[in-house]
Amino acid sequence: MASVLAADPDIDRVIGVDTVPPPSLSRDGGVPLGRTEFVHVDLRGPDIAKVIMAADIDIVVHMSLVSTPPRSGGRSLMKEHNVIGTMQLLAACQRSSTVRRVVVRSTTAVYGSSPRDPAVFTEDAEPAEPPGHGYAKDASEVEGYVRGFARRRCDVVVSTLRFANFMGPGVDSPLTRYFTQPVLPTVLGFDPRLQFVHEDDAVEALRRMALEDHPGTFNVAGDGALLLSQCARRAGLLPVPVPSPVFNFMGEFVRGAGVADYSSEQFRLMCHGRVVDTARLAAALGWRPKFSTAAAFDDFVRARDLAGGLPAAMMEMLFRSVTR
Repeated sequence: MASVLAADPDIDRVIGVDTVPPPSLSRDGGVPLGRTEFVHVDLRGPDIAKVIMAADIDIVVHMSLVSTPPRSGGRSLMKEHNVIGTMQLLAACQRSSTVRRVVVRSTTAVYGSSPRDPAVFTEDAEPAEPPGHGYAKDASEVEGYVRGFARRRCDVVVSTLRFANFMGPGVDSPLTRYFTQPVLPTVLGFDPRLQFVHEDDAVEALRRMALEDHPGTFNVAGDGALLLSQCARRAGLLPVPVPSPVFNFMGEFVRGAGVADYSSEQFRLMCHGRVVDTARLAAALGWRPKFSTAAAFDDFVRARDLAGGLPAAMMEMLFRSVTR
């Protein structure tokens, strides 16, 4: 996102704020950041206000929402970063006389995953079972503070983007790590519908929101949905259905080993899935994501060479025998 904004000649200055400097050279696995300036600031402290004031910032794009607990600090540090960090940033924006647009990255996880969910969530839908912990609860709290800020600063355009699970060659997340295992454990009796947004489309949606006035909350996802069983076949993975207690046990084991993060919210997603409506985004921007959900997943599979193991016909035969 910083690279794209820095390449825009109509933008005078781009400042990136984080606790660690980003890799800026391709050999380090990063992308060239152009004229982006990096400032070392922890959002949980008050220094972010000094940055906004000193640089006369007019557009703030808040993307720092941590989805998994760090190995050092755990869940408490994750919550501090997500919730307290957002509160500090919004407080700095509220005191600023120059900020005129705020864009916040959120997640469709705020809708939860429940057997009583609607077939498709619109932005105004209420979750049947609101998230009670973890990443999804943090995002719900963040959105609450963002709505409060929007009420207090009616002169600032505030846009909240609820992204489906990111997918693509450069994405490293609990879900992409789930799909790179030798075998794919699934919850016996469930075949959830999943929805993805390609990383390039996510950046483009953020860019458009940063440069245009579109107040409100918007779902962002690629068109269509995939069943988990379809994902397995596309990735050449062997699904292994296991009872839900076993799936939970496996989740605890791999989380403890640091291999992947099987949180309770991921378990619920693997049971009930989640699909959102994106008509509001398309109407506001006059734009739709280039990648559908299926195309985003296929791009991820090609980049990781996941389907290069077993022939497709053999995978299909194995899949049928396992699911009988």
